[in-house]
Amino acid sequence: MTSSVPTSPNAAPTDPEDVKIITLARAALARTAAASGACLRDTDGRTYAAASVNLPHLQLSAVTVAVAMAVSSGAEGLEAIALAGTGPAEADLDVLGDLRGPGAVLWHVDARGQLQERIALDGAR
Repeated sequence: MTSSVPTSPNAAPTDPEDVKIITLARAALARTAAASGACLRDTDGRTYAAASVNLPHLQLSAVTVAVAMAVSSGAEGLEAIALAGTGPAEADLDVLGDLRGPGAVLWHVDARGQLQERIALDGAR
């Protein structure tokens, strides 16, 4: 279960680590001109930046790519994820539910870094 907490444009995160993953997600988006960029911070503090993939035979969201990178590197949970560009699909939230840690949150921002929503990944999936 996730809960979306709509935020005002001024309610940006104050934790420097959250600001960092938002910056890295925006950089992944800008670098690739993809539909979205994401950056995940695992429970060990490591970060994984990714962009969505849209090839003729492979389509993956940025969230899915970031989670796959984290899991393949040994991550056992996530603290936070930032998503820049298009918002999360229900499938993204399902994937994040498989890896979430206590208090995990998704920060969704537009390409300019303007906060769109904060989603708490706190329920059972």
